[in-house]
Amino acid sequence: MSVPTRGVDVASMREIDTVEILLSVGGVGLFLLGMIILTEGLRNLVGSSLRRLVSRYTRTPARGAAVGALTTATIQSSSATTVTAVGFVGAGILTFPQGLGIIFGANIGTTATGWMVAILGFKLQLGQIAMVFVFAGVLLRLFGRKKLRDIGWALAGFGVLFVGIGAMQQGMAQFEGVVTPQHFPDDTLIGRLQLVGIGALITLVTQSSSVGVAAALVALNAGTISFPQAAALVIGMDIGTTFTAALATVGGSVAMRRTGFAHVIFNVMIGTMAFFLLDPFSAIVVPLIMADGVANSHIALVAFHTTFNAVGVLLILPAANPFAKLVIRLVPERGEPLLQRLDTRLLREPAAAVDAAAATIGDIAIRLTGILAELLDPAKREKLDEGQLIGVKDALAVTQGFVEQIRTEPAEDVVYRRHLASMHALDHLHRLARRCSQERRIAALNTEPRLRRLSALLRDSAAAFVSARGQADHEPRFDRLRSIFRSQRRRYRDRMVRVAAQRQISAYTALQRLDGVRWLHRTTYHVWRILHHLRRAEAETPTQPEDDERLVDVEED
Repeated sequence: MSVPTRGVDVASMREIDTVEILLSVGGVGLFLLGMIILTEGLRNLVGSSLRRLVSRYTRTPARGAAVGALTTATIQSSSATTVTAVGFVGAGILTFPQGLGIIFGANIGTTATGWMVAILGFKLQLGQIAMVFVFAGVLLRLFGRKKLRDIGWALAGFGVLFVGIGAMQQGMAQFEGVVTPQHFPDDTLIGRLQLVGIGALITLVTQSSSVGVAAALVALNAGTISFPQAAALVIGMDIGTTFTAALATVGGSVAMRRTGFAHVIFNVMIGTMAFFLLDPFSAIVVPLIMADGVANSHIALVAFHTTFNAVGVLLILPAANPFAKLVIRLVPERGEPLLQRLDTRLLREPAAAVDAAAATIGDIAIRLTGILAELLDPAKREKLDEGQLIGVKDALAVTQGFVEQIRTEPAEDVVYRRHLASMHALDHLHRLARRCSQERRIAALNTEPRLRRLSALLRDSAAAFVSARGQADHEPRFDRLRSIFRSQRRRYRDRMVRVAAQRQISAYTALQRLDGVRWLHRTTYHVWRILHHLRRAEAETPTQPEDDERLVDVEED
C-alpha cells in the first residue's frame, strides 16, 4: 500500500521541461539584476536631492516615516534609506527617534515594488515591450551625458526587471495544473507558520523581499498557490528582511546596531500582527477574487502587504520615543566614544560615510581643543593625564583609516568636496596633536608676561569652543586671533632681537621665547583651519573654492 505524499507527482514532473525550470530561475536572477541596476541609476540621479529632503523635513518620527516611505519608493532600496538614516543619526543631524521614523517608513516604501509589478507587470503586460526600455537605456548609458547616463541606467534596470517577470511567468506557466495549492502546507495555523518560514527563507537566500513578493505574485497568477498561502509567504518575506538587519548588529557602530535591533523588533511585531490579520483580510478579498478572476488577486496581495506595514507604522509612531529609549537601553554604548559613529557598512553610501567621518572629526576636534585649553593653563597642565592625548592620536589614526576607505568622484560635487574637507580637517588635527605634545614650547609661554597674555587669549577661545560643544560658529574668532598672533609675532621678534643684542637676556632665552610665540601662531592657525574645513565638511550645498588669503600660512608648518 503506497503512502500519499504532499510533494509533486513524479510522473507529472516529467512533463515539465527542464528548460522552463531554468527559465523561472533565470527570471528571478534577471529581476534581481533589474532591481540592482534600477536602484543604482535612481540613486545616482536623485540621491543628493533626497538626502537634502531627509535632513530638512525629518523633524518628527511621523515626518521621518513619510520621508522614509517616499525615499525608498523613489530609489527602490530600503537598505540605502536605512544607511542614510544611520549616517544622519551618527552625525547628529537627526535624533534616534527621527531616524527610527525613516526606517519605519522605509517598510512602507518597499511595497511600491509590489504595486509596480502587479500593475505594470500583470495588468499592462510590460514584459512584451521591456526589451525596448533595455535597448534605449543602454544607448543613453553609453552615449549620454551625466544625467542622461543615470536616466538610461535606471531605464535599463526597469526593462530588465520586467524581462525577469516575463521569464518567471513563462517558466511558471509549466507548473499550472501540475503544482497546485494542495502541494503546499494546508491553510491551517501550522501550515501558515510553515509558509511564513518558507517566505523568510526565500528572502534570506535572495537578500530581497521584493524578489520574493514578485515570485509570490507569479505563483499566484499561475494558480500554484492560493491567496492565503501567498499572503503567508509575504509575511515571512517581510520578517526575513530582519536577518540582514540582524547581521548589521554584529561588530557595527552603536548607531548601526541600534538601527538593526530596532528593525528586527519592529518587523517581527508587524509580522505577528499581519499573521492574525490574515483571516479577516482573506474573508473580505477572497470572495472578490473568486467573483472577478485571478487578475484582482495580484492587487489584493500587494494591498495586504502595504496594509499591514502601514498599520504597523501608524501604531508604532506614537510610541517612537519610548521605543527608541528601550532600544538605547538594550544596546548601550561601548568602546571608545570618539569612534562610535564609524562603521564600514556606511562605506556603501559615500555621503553617509562622510557624515559619520565629519561628525567624528568634530568630536575629536572638541576633545583635542579641550586638551589644548588645559595645556595653556599652568594649574591644570600639571594634572593633565598624558593618556588623553594618546587616546586622541589613536582615534585620529582610526578615523583617517576610515576616511581613506571612502570613495567619491569629482562628479559627485557636494559629497566629493565634503570628503576633501574632511581630509583637510584631519591633516590639521594631526598637526595640532603634534603641537600639543611639544612640552618645551608650551612651557616657554609661562616665562614672560606678554607670552602669558597671548597664551591666555588662545586658552580662553579654546575653552569657549569646548563649552559650546562646537554648536556656535567659532571660526571667525580663531581667524581674528590668528591674525593678531601673526602681527604680534613680527613685533615680538623685533623686540626679542633688540633686548638680546643689548644683552638684557641671553640669545638662548630669546630664541626660546620666539619659538613660543611661533607655536601660538601656528597652533591657532591649525584650530582655525580645522573649524573652517569642518564647516565645509558638514555643508550639504556646494561651497566656494579656497581663496589665496586663506592659504597664506599653509607652507610654514
